[in-house]
Order: sequence, then C-alpha cells, then structure tokens
Amino acid sequence: MRSHKFGAGALALLLASAGSGVADGQSGKPRFGKPISEAEIAAWNIDVRTPDGKNLPSGKGSVAEGKVLFAAQCAACHGDDAKGGSMYGSMVGGIGSFTTNTRVLTPGSMYPYAPILFDYVRRTMPMTAPQSLTNDQVYALAAYLLNLNGLVPDTAVMDAESLTKVMMPNRNGFIPDDRPDTSARRCMTNC
Repeated sequence: MRSHKFGAGALALLLASAGSGVADGQSGKPRFGKPISEAEIAAWNIDVRTPDGKNLPSGKGSVAEGKVLFAAQCAACHGDDAKGGSMYGSMVGGIGSFTTNTRVLTPGSMYPYAPILFDYVRRTMPMTAPQSLTNDQVYALAAYLLNLNGLVPDTAVMDAESLTKVMMPNRNGFIPDDRPDTSARRCMTNC
C-alpha cells in the first residue's frame, strides 16, 4: 500500500510540474533552457584546426618544463619517459611503422600534424581532470612528447607558431576524406 501511495504522489507531482514549467501558457512552446550567447559558445569552442593550427591559443612551453610536468602528472599512467605505464602503452617510437603490418600507435607515428597532439592533450588530460591544464602546460607537454619522439630538439619551446612548423613523419600517410557528409558546417537557422 505504501509504494502505491508513493507512486501516485510522484505521478501527481510530475503532472503538476509538467503543466507549470514545460510550456508557456500563451504560445504553448517549450521553455527549455535559455538562449546562449556567442561569448558562452566561445568558452566551449576550443577546436584547433590541425593542418595550420588555427585557433591554437596563446602560451608557450619548453621541453624541460614538459619533462617535469610529465613526471608529476602523466608518468603514473604513461610510464617514465612515456615508454608505457600501468594504463597505457608507449607514446614513443613507431615512426615508419604505419607502412608495415605491425603498426605502433604513438603521437610521432600516427599524427599527421603536431597541433593534434596539443588539441588531444588539452581536451582529455589528465584523465582524472580533463581540461584542467593551462595552455602553457599543454604546450610544454607537447614539446616534451615531440622531443621524446625525436621531432624537436631538447631546447625546443612550443607555441602556436612553432607547433605548426613541426613536420610530422606521417604527414603524407593519410588521404583526405572528401565524402559529402564529412563537411560539417555550423547552421543556426533554416538548416
């Protein structure tokens, strides 16, 4: 009997709230959320166009800074010097392996453009707190990982300009995806 009363009460509450908040009384249109401003969208629009680095943010980071940061925040999962750890395999080596049957997936072997590394790290790392790293920290980690893969010298400092100039070994190992459904365009009205 008690569960029946609870169910009836929950249903009554649901119906009362549905009648009072889902649609406005005059037009009958749903009232979900609120309009979002361009400034609010900009905070979430962190896409980096990878061939040319368009939308890479300001900031910079060195290989040395990246090494210290990697040891503190990344080595637990990725291992010392990114050679593989408790959760993930190596992030070093594999260059040239994409032309073989034993591909080794690392940033140096698979990314056609260095800004992909920045974009991925900024969005997803550390795994316990994605998007918590500063732009300077992400540039430093990118510099360190590119250095470990032999793509930049020990003295390298990465920023928006220098990162786009890094020639990735597998840059020409991909073909453009020119299917019509892959050209997404932002559409706000009459889509």
